[in-house]
Amino acid sequence: MSFATINYSVDAGIARLTLNRPDRLNSFNEAMHEDLRRALDLLEADTSARVLVLDGAGRAFCAGQDLSDPAVAIGDQPPAIGDVIERNYKPLVLRLQRLQVPTLCAVRGIAAGAGVSLALACDIVVAARSASFLQAFSRIGLIPDSGGTWFLPQRVGMARALGLALLAERLSAEQAAAWGLIWACVDDSDLDPTVGRLTAQLAGSATSALVRTREAMRAGMSNALERQLDLERDIMQELGHSQDYREGVSAFMAKRPARFRGE
Repeated sequence: MSFATINYSVDAGIARLTLNRPDRLNSFNEAMHEDLRRALDLLEADTSARVLVLDGAGRAFCAGQDLSDPAVAIGDQPPAIGDVIERNYKPLVLRLQRLQVPTLCAVRGIAAGAGVSLALACDIVVAARSASFLQAFSRIGLIPDSGGTWFLPQRVGMARALGLALLAERLSAEQAAAWGLIWACVDDSDLDPTVGRLTAQLAGSATSALVRTREAMRAGMSNALERQLDLERDIMQELGHSQDYREGVSAFMAKRPARFRGE
């Protein structure tokens, strides 16, 4: 399947989705949202995929919404921005959060606006040292969207989240890692090797266990302790019947690497 604004491929269990509008810093337009929907359809139907890597082509990860796109452009009538969010951004973020494979985002250059939320919708974010994160919504009279008001306070606390959103100051990748917004900041030359190592590890892991770990941790942000303990019990009961659990224990006892099937 061909795409106009992204690249998508699967090799050795690793699905790679690359935003590909480098001349526009990979900003979103209607065509990109349509391509992303089609690519995620392919991913969800592909039982060979064990991990998704999300990145951007060129010198930026994603500059957010393309403000020249007709869907949000200023004209005689106010744009229906809420409709754009309901149609495009909301389902995109929810699909990424619910994928049945772990997700890793590699950030080069700027991640701004919805581009930040797109990265934070992934399980693990690794950024090049030259990368940066920017919530610029206040500069155009809007609020952080695509989950920005949900992701930011949870990752960095309310004080820092409000500072980032209200002041629209650029956050370096190094500071983002120090604040806990992302998993790691690495030298630019180390980004590809680091992403390759991590994705190979994730692709070779017990996929269902990784996905259930994500689900349990997110549930734990709102569950009372007793309810969370019950959830852990139920998930452990489920995973205890998996072939991957049997393989993991067998490999541990035999002191050999596990060969998980990702069931």
